[in-house]
Amino acid sequence: MTGSHAALGRSVTHFPNLTGEQCDRLFHRLPRPIPLDGSRDQVAAALGATLYIPSVRPDLTASVLRAGQAGATSVVLDLEDAVPDDEVGAGLAAVVATLDDLAGVDGAPMTFVRTRSGPQIDTVLERVGRGAVALSGFALPKFGTADGADHLARIAAATPTPHGPLYAMPIIESPRVVHPDTRADELAGIADILAAHRERVLAVRIGATDLSGTFGIRRDPDLTIYDVHPVASVIAAVVTRLGRHDGTGFTITGPVWEYYNAHERMFRPLLRNTPFEELDAVRFRRHLVSRDLDGMLREIVLDRANGLLGKTVIHPTHVNVVNATSTVTHEEYVDALAVLGRDEDRDAAGVGTRDADTEGGVLASSYRNKMNERRPHRNWAIRTLLRAEAFGVTRPEVGIIEVLTAVVDR
Repeated sequence: MTGSHAALGRSVTHFPNLTGEQCDRLFHRLPRPIPLDGSRDQVAAALGATLYIPSVRPDLTASVLRAGQAGATSVVLDLEDAVPDDEVGAGLAAVVATLDDLAGVDGAPMTFVRTRSGPQIDTVLERVGRGAVALSGFALPKFGTADGADHLARIAAATPTPHGPLYAMPIIESPRVVHPDTRADELAGIADILAAHRERVLAVRIGATDLSGTFGIRRDPDLTIYDVHPVASVIAAVVTRLGRHDGTGFTITGPVWEYYNAHERMFRPLLRNTPFEELDAVRFRRHLVSRDLDGMLREIVLDRANGLLGKTVIHPTHVNVVNATSTVTHEEYVDALAVLGRDEDRDAAGVGTRDADTEGGVLASSYRNKMNERRPHRNWAIRTLLRAEAFGVTRPEVGIIEVLTAVVDR
């Protein structure tokens, strides 16, 4: 299929490389195709691991297609920090050519462009031809009150794509958000700007590398970003101001994990031996540790605990680690249904995008290990069902290690 017709009805589906036998073994409910012209919340949940690719990489189109074949459902073509100043023109030409190439490709990932300025947004939109159908939107670095409204207005003025809205993903990483004396006012102003363009804002991203750099910090791979307290405090402020679940908030994605090679370790690995021994996967555990993925897995758990969904990644080997840990366990699934007063038959049509039931009360989990309170756990349950649609629900006897061993390359 070629031309604009390829973009019509586009969707993304996670874990495309799993065989039928693997899917039957792992999943109680399979990941569903997520239409790009569907619910904004559902498309945001389906971002998963968003792979950043420097726009000056040789054969940029092939890099995007390889990322998609490896399991990425979203990529960002980077014209900002990943590109030397004297190569921006070459990077821009490569971005335009790649979008044109992707216009005729079924199954390509959602493709965003990280621009340096408002005028560069206009330049991309002016130069892209048929490739406009492959463009999902823009990632907006250093987003703030100074020029954020201008950038969003430029995107809002663009012609909608055939597969849905042209989205924006603001990146919170500026010094005015970092510094406590300006943080509250800056986040309040950002919230007002985003509210004025709510339907255009797919997700808010957090630039942990720039946030750390403001303090002269580069976190060690033995630590998570939540161990770096000056940056962790910024993440907490962003979530509490922009991630509210009262109709005013947005999906907030996890910050980048920037390590992918073995290093000399000072601390013990963060993965226990026992779960891997029980599954005869000790060699796989060694692989995760040798690639610094044990620290990444720990950070992903903390991302979720702090209200973040999905994650920025800079290496293809990270994609399926993030996506595998985004699957919903059977226990989470049945608890979420119970909180919302639903059963699996009612969920068959994909109720994760509908309003939840509002009656209160408390009931014991069918797993007999916790109490589910309908009102306090309501927002959690809605988010869990959104995630279940995009990433699937594992079988009761299947844990995260089994999913990781099936999808992570070794």
